[in-house]
Amino acid sequence: MINRRDALALMAGTTVSGVWPSLSAAQDEPEFAPSRMGLVTYCSGHRAKAMKREKPDFNLFEPSTYLAHCRKLGAGGMQISLGVLGTIEAMKLRRVAEVTGMYIEAIIGVPREPKDVERFEAQMKTARTAGAQAVRTTIIPGRRYEYFDSLEMFREYEARGRRALELAAPIAEKLQLPLGVENHKDHRDDQRVALFEHISSEYVGACVDTGNSVALLEDPIGTAQALAPWAHNVHIKDQAVQLYEDGFLLGDIPLGQGFIDLKSIVDLLRQQKPDIKFSLELITRDPLKVPCLTEKYWATFPELPATDLARTLRDVREGATDNLQYVSKLSPEDQVKLEDANVRASLDYARDHLGL
Repeated sequence: MINRRDALALMAGTTVSGVWPSLSAAQDEPEFAPSRMGLVTYCSGHRAKAMKREKPDFNLFEPSTYLAHCRKLGAGGMQISLGVLGTIEAMKLRRVAEVTGMYIEAIIGVPREPKDVERFEAQMKTARTAGAQAVRTTIIPGRRYEYFDSLEMFREYEARGRRALELAAPIAEKLQLPLGVENHKDHRDDQRVALFEHISSEYVGACVDTGNSVALLEDPIGTAQALAPWAHNVHIKDQAVQLYEDGFLLGDIPLGQGFIDLKSIVDLLRQQKPDIKFSLELITRDPLKVPCLTEKYWATFPELPATDLARTLRDVREGATDNLQYVSKLSPEDQVKLEDANVRASLDYARDHLGL
C-alpha cells in the first residue's frame, strides 16, 4: 500500500525532485545488441570489487545502478537483492525497468522462524512494488556433500528448510508473488518435487538451475523435466567438466562452451512456461571439486543408485574439456577482464543461439 504523501508525490510526477528518475539515459540504446537474458549479481563480483577499489563509496549492486549496468551490456533484466526500499524508490526502479523493457527479479532469504516473517514480508512487498516478476531463494545451506557429515544432520536442516517454506508460502500467496527455490546442490529432483507437493502452492516452486544438479549425479535435462511444472524462474549456466582422482571438476564457463545441452533445456522450459525469465548465473571462479569417489560424499546418500554415478562419470569423461578457468591464479585486473568476457560471450550466445 502507498501512503498519502507518497501518492501526492507520484501524482506530481517530474515536478517533484527525485520522484521519477530522468528517463533520458535509460532510454539510450545499449552498447551491445540486446538479449532477453538477464544477469544475476553473482556474475559481476570481480567488477563490483574493482569499482569499489577505485571509488569506496560506489556500490554496483545498488539496484538502480545494477539495472543500468545490465542495460548497458544489453541484458534483458536483473536478479538482485533489493532488501527493503521506500515506496517511491521501489516505484522509481519499476518505472525505469518498464520504460526500458527490462525485468526485475529479487533474491530474498526465506524466514527461518516465525519472528523472521515480518522481515520476509517487508522484502517481498518491496519486490512486488518494484515490479519483480518472481523471487529466488534457497532453503538448505552449503553444498550437500561438503556441508553435511551425516544423513541425520542433513535431515535436520532439510526439516528446517521445509518449515521455512511453510512460513513463506502464505506471504507469497497473499502478495501473489512467485517464489522460486533454487536446486542448490541440496535436494535431488525427487526430494524437491516432493517438497513442492507438500507445500502445495501455485506461488511456491522452482528456480531451475541448469548446472547445479550435476554435482548430485543427476542429468541436467532430467532435472529440467522434473522441475519444469513448478518453475518460476531460471538460473542458466554452462559447465566445463574434467575427471580428477576423487571424482570430477565442475566449472562455470560461458554459455555454449560446456557440456550441457542448453538448447534442449531452454526449449523444454519455455514450452511449459512461455513467459519464464532466464538469468545468467556464471560465477567467475576456480572449478569446484565434486568428490563423488570419496566416502564422505555418500554420507547423505544412502540410496543413491550406482547407475547415476556410472552415467555421470561417463558423461564427464565424454564431455571433458581443457577450458576450465583457474581464476585465483590471475591478477585482480585480469579477473575482471575474464569475468567481463565470460558475461559478454554468454549474452551473445543466449541471443544468437538460444533465442534469449
